[in-house]
Amino acid sequence: MSQLETKNLNFYYGSSIALKNISMAMQKNSVTAFIGPSGCGKSTLLRLFNRMNDLIDGIKIEGEVLIEGNNIYAPKVNVEGLRKQVGMVFQKPNPFPKSIWENVAFGLKVNGIKSTSEINDRVELALKQSALWDEVKSILQRSALQLSGGQQQRLCIARALANEPSILLMDEPASALDPISTAKIEELIYELKEKFTIIIVTHSMQQAARVSDRTAFFYMGELVEYDETKTIFTNPSKERTTNYVTGRFG
Repeated sequence: MSQLETKNLNFYYGSSIALKNISMAMQKNSVTAFIGPSGCGKSTLLRLFNRMNDLIDGIKIEGEVLIEGNNIYAPKVNVEGLRKQVGMVFQKPNPFPKSIWENVAFGLKVNGIKSTSEINDRVELALKQSALWDEVKSILQRSALQLSGGQQQRLCIARALANEPSILLMDEPASALDPISTAKIEELIYELKEKFTIIIVTHSMQQAARVSDRTAFFYMGELVEYDETKTIFTNPSKERTTNYVTGRFG
């Protein structure tokens, strides 16, 4: 069974339709990349997977978003529980103005974990999973704001992983970073897919080609083509996809 699936999904801001009839399935322990020009609906769709768009007035959703077969927009769904299951990493690193340790421990405390030893263990594991532990283990009480941009983004990944999600959403996680930090994030994505299902929005087609197993190309709110990444970049079936990946538009 697919871990995450959309069926006939339409999404509206007021009377304006932002996503039209999106049906796609994403497999467990894989990386799916969303590509397409700005404003095509990639980030909007990503935010539907952990109900972040709920915070916007005047939205309307038709169709289904299923995680392990359960519709996350059904009545009585526990949205807080959903957001633990579906972690999110944003475009710009957004550490809290707290210590490195407090940044990772924050969600655990909010979720009611009181055992200091359990929190310490989970913080350490999350920092190891985000390939940051060796760089920060001796400075855990230092402000997270003193870290470099690339380290801050890996800290934000650790913060998401501390809640033990099964799915990790990444909205252009390397767009604000230098090439060396970007390479580290990409390497990390490759390692994390052993334990997590990852969906990444990226403006960089090279990045999509490097990190993802499957790629979805969106244009004007529609899913134009969705296939194995190699197929999308070397032998797409739709002319619009060919034009986009060869740089003829977008």
